[in-house]
Amino acid sequence: MDFLGWTAAVGGLLLLMSLASGWIHRGPITSFGLYLVAGIICGPWVLDLLQIDIVKHATLASHITEIAMAASLFITGLKLRLPLRAPDWRVGMRLAFPAMLLTVAGVAVVAHFLAHFDWPLSLAFGAIVAPTDPVLASLISVNDARDNDSLRVALSSEAGMNDGSALPLLMLAMLMIVSEQPLSLGVFAHWAAVDVIWALAGGIAIGFGMGRLIGVLTTHLRSAHQDIAPNDFLALALIALSYAAAQAVDASGFLATFAAGVGLRRAELRVMMRHPPENLPEDDQHPPAEMLVDINQRHRYSGAGLTKSVGLVVGDALSFGDTIERLLAAGMVLILGVTLAHHWNLTGLLIAAILFLLIRPAAVYLTTIGTGMPRMRRLLIGWLGIRGIGSINYIAFASMHGLAGADAQRMVDMAFTLVVASIVVHGITVTPLENRRQAWLLASRQRQDSE
Repeated sequence: MDFLGWTAAVGGLLLLMSLASGWIHRGPITSFGLYLVAGIICGPWVLDLLQIDIVKHATLASHITEIAMAASLFITGLKLRLPLRAPDWRVGMRLAFPAMLLTVAGVAVVAHFLAHFDWPLSLAFGAIVAPTDPVLASLISVNDARDNDSLRVALSSEAGMNDGSALPLLMLAMLMIVSEQPLSLGVFAHWAAVDVIWALAGGIAIGFGMGRLIGVLTTHLRSAHQDIAPNDFLALALIALSYAAAQAVDASGFLATFAAGVGLRRAELRVMMRHPPENLPEDDQHPPAEMLVDINQRHRYSGAGLTKSVGLVVGDALSFGDTIERLLAAGMVLILGVTLAHHWNLTGLLIAAILFLLIRPAAVYLTTIGTGMPRMRRLLIGWLGIRGIGSINYIAFASMHGLAGADAQRMVDMAFTLVVASIVVHGITVTPLENRRQAWLLASRQRQDSE
């Protein structure tokens, strides 16, 4: 097809998805699952309209997925309004670090003995497929700043932070793969100091500091100038600056963008606590500032006022970030469907089943011992760990840093297959499981009220 044909095809697909959005939200298949199907139909397996191999375009795939992940991580951090000392943050850290390490180790062991990879390649495979994805987890992540559901908060905070544990392990695996000799103690110490400790601490400090500083500065400037004009680019600016600043000093860019969202939310909380609006309901004394303004009717909020200004700042950031996130994610999943024909592997399905049914649930269950979390919630968190854009980014990263050979190609095929399996299986099960959980919670509250 020519350019006009593709333009019409993309427009038709987006229109179809928009018209069917109500059915999609009620049905068992997510919108990303349908984008995946559309990609498969356009690819070599069906219509053969597109021939795209992500691995052959690793640099481009890496940059696109970086943008999608950075935008999603920023929005995830911005929606998490719970206090920094809240127990749910500690649960998220358990999931993002010890549970992630156990998951990577479990997958590496299975890949070594089942697929007969050497240990460095097995470690790379585990690091690629273990992390949960912040981009495709929209159905199980926090809905907005009011959402304090412990399950969604845990999954959102895990997805926001697990790049801090998985990516360093992938980097360690690549060091072992490209090195012709065993790693020396000095190389390992440098990896631990720079790629682990500094990457985590530096990324969080840079992102949080920039998010909070720019949030406070922008709020006061807009209030002083009585500025109510749309400011969509603030989110893009924070995402770009925090990611670039962190990467420039070898810190974690992904953690920085997540922390920038958290920092901007801290700025909003700081303004709301110091300048609380009047006439609030007694049962809701500290609502999110964006809930008090309507960004589509911003002309109603003329005049000075820090609460109004910070509400517009956060509201604009959420609106713009959500749009960018969904657009890039839809495009990448569509391309994943096309490229699947080049990377299908049945062993990947077997390892996917082991990961979904055994390794991930066991890792989550073990690392949440002592948290007081109900057994059912621990099992649900263990199951609802969707993979997606992050794994594609890791595959592109590994391809750019020397991953090559027959076993490496088979490992990449298995990883792509596992990601597709996750999008399909977790996408189909998330809505009915969430509906059953909500029904159980409602029944539990009704029993408590009746007693």
